[in-house]
Amino acid sequence: MVRPRKFDEERVLNAARDQFWATGFAGTSMDAIAAATGLGKGSLYGAFGGKRELFHRVFDDHCNATIGSANRQLGGEDDERAFERLTSYLMNHATACAEPSRRGCLLAKTTAELTQHDEVVAARSLKTFDSVQQILAADLEACQRHGDVDPAANAQQLAALLLTVHRGIEALGKAGTDESTLRQITQTALDTLPRPPR
Repeated sequence: MVRPRKFDEERVLNAARDQFWATGFAGTSMDAIAAATGLGKGSLYGAFGGKRELFHRVFDDHCNATIGSANRQLGGEDDERAFERLTSYLMNHATACAEPSRRGCLLAKTTAELTQHDEVVAARSLKTFDSVQQILAADLEACQRHGDVDPAANAQQLAALLLTVHRGIEALGKAGTDESTLRQITQTALDTLPRPPR
């Protein structure tokens, strides 16, 4: 009979995620994860497998959270608020990227560190970026229906452009670019969206 786990799995996974987030995959040892989670290495191996399997679990959860956050912020059937949702989503991101901790985005850091060496991470990263782009495109289509964006424009191409700005903002913020500059860049991207012909 399998014995029930005597620990809070969500708390342990969050602690492991934060450790990976702080020191990267290569820079994180199982000893460090054990210290961060309060579990012995034997318990970690028994519950989650090795370091790579644990990281895959943590990274998958983070990717799901990233997609869920985009859905919550950009989703909705109210077309007249679509451009407001888009602006808020992008501006909030710019502000978050300027936080003093400069921890950066786990998705961006992992993509840079592991995609050449880990097929699971590469596939999950690409799927996550594509999902966020689809959510952006759906919001842009709502903007088009309401008359905030030119209906003749290609929503997928515009979404790809905004996703690129969104991801680039993270790198600039991590390098130390101030909040005002990040928000100005974001506003410029929004201002370049094609408006309906008058």
